[in-house]
Amino acid sequence: MARRKSKEKKIYVLDTNILLHEPFAFLNFQEHDVVIPMTVLEELDHIKDRNKDVSRDARVAIRALEDVLKDASPDQMLQGVPVPRQGEQKQGGHLIIVNDHHITDEIPGLPGGENDHLIINTALYLQKEKSPTKVILVTKDINMRLKAKGAGLKLVEDYRTDQLIDDVRFLYKGYYKFSGDFWSQVGECRSENEGRETYHYVNRSVLPNAYINEYLIDEAEGFAGKVVAITDKEIRILDFGYERLMHRHAWGIHPKNVYQAMAMQALMDPNIDLVVLTGPAGCGKTLIALAAALELVIEKGMYDKVIVTRNTPEIAESIGFLPGTEEEKMAPWLAAITDSLEVLHKTDEHPHASVNYIMEKANIQFKSVNFMRGRSIQNAIVILDECQNLSAAQLKTIITRCGEGTKLICSGNLSQIDSNYLTAVTSGLTYIVERFKNFEGSATINLNGVVRSRLASFAETNL
Repeated sequence: MARRKSKEKKIYVLDTNILLHEPFAFLNFQEHDVVIPMTVLEELDHIKDRNKDVSRDARVAIRALEDVLKDASPDQMLQGVPVPRQGEQKQGGHLIIVNDHHITDEIPGLPGGENDHLIINTALYLQKEKSPTKVILVTKDINMRLKAKGAGLKLVEDYRTDQLIDDVRFLYKGYYKFSGDFWSQVGECRSENEGRETYHYVNRSVLPNAYINEYLIDEAEGFAGKVVAITDKEIRILDFGYERLMHRHAWGIHPKNVYQAMAMQALMDPNIDLVVLTGPAGCGKTLIALAAALELVIEKGMYDKVIVTRNTPEIAESIGFLPGTEEEKMAPWLAAITDSLEVLHKTDEHPHASVNYIMEKANIQFKSVNFMRGRSIQNAIVILDECQNLSAAQLKTIITRCGEGTKLICSGNLSQIDSNYLTAVTSGLTYIVERFKNFEGSATINLNGVVRSRLASFAETNL
């Protein structure tokens, strides 16, 4: 869906997956008309009663449609009901319900009974009947977009209103690396000491696109700092010192590269409420997050417990009906956490006993994302692992559960998305990285480089 306003009115035909992805999507098409085929309503009806998280989105979409259409007559629904205007929008489009079961088959080469084909057929019918008005099918199903074009539909698009970037390569990394030496590029600056900390004030032109809590390093490995304040004229930088940053540690773990060091600094900073760790498999995201959590809970006593959660393979839907507690059912999906605990205590005299003791001492709880809705988590560290498979709505649910004194750590690898509904640019992980990059209570670090083993490093770059 195009983001820019156009004087030429268009007709957008929505697929079911658009309303499941964003239940209020039909309100975001500015002055253009939106068509919902009857087949889409039937699919929403079949989905709404399932014991799935996506069923909630279906119910929300149905209620949102009903709010717009509740006072409309059958004729008005077919002609179009005005859509409520959004923000400063002067003119809104119309919402139209089309009974696609009565439309003559426009694509005889495809089976008529499949829902996708019925929706494509509706778009083709409107393309012919409403010419020269442009008719655009909007769907997140790549194969459906290909079939629609093959069937003769001229305009087919993905839904991109909530897509903050077009290419994941341009995703905010959380740090800026100066080429060469930092000081040679800064020029004049003034510095001041506040207790044990040193701050530098540099001209805004040195880093015009700086963000709060953005880390700064250089290729010469002589400087490491963080942006702590931004004005129209200058940037305030907290100087860590490269060597001091590299010598940070948590629960006996020392960083193996500067990216892990920056991540550790963000994790241990009590002023940071949200830490987002991205990067390839084997870069140490889970291990560093868990080590920092144990340090903050047990050694420093800043938090009461550690809650570990992640989505299960069925898009965070069900954890099954077999006997066992929630922790026991979630244990297989959280093996990465138990593996990391074993690594942290492998040198102990009785590693297995140490792991059990630490889990009890730190009050580590394994929870399902499915049961996070409605909770209010106070004074805890929440580790959300593998969150690249969560949608923006699911991540919002978890973030809004965090109460006073809670720190949230989100980690994920955008090249390992298993969800059928998401891509790297539409993942909830990408969404929160971009949305929170200028929030003073958050920090993002992209951990470059695989440190697990030379085998994992070779596989990451060559397979």
